Amino acid sequence: MQQLLETIGERLRATADIRVVYGEPITVGERTVVPVASVSYMFGAGGGKGGRQGQEGEGGGGGGSIHVRPLGVIEITPQGTRFIPVFDAQRVALLMLGAAGVLALAWRRYVRYLERRHR
Repeated sequence: MQQLLETIGERLRATADIRVVYGEPITVGERTVVPVASVSYMFGAGGGKGGRQGQEGEGGGGGGSIHVRPLGVIEITPQGTRFIPVFDAQRVALLMLGAAGVLALAWRRYVRYLERRHR
């Protein structure tokens, strides 16, 4: 089990590089652009020991994942530095869909309230 956790840890450490969050800077003329991302790591492991009818049993397993989401870029020019966010259309669409669902439920409750009030 210890070896499994060490292996997972080593693999995550190999990818935990600052270039994952801040990509390689790209320079064109007097302008430098640095990509920026959000990075999250998740991992877990487990094991067991037991057997049936006098037989010895063992088991174990583990795994992990890395999620990288682009956030935008840092633009560096002689005039100054600014952060330019990336427009995440999928996230905006999900937020709008959720808001529409909440409004639909609220409207339905309001209509029921009015129907009960006028009886």
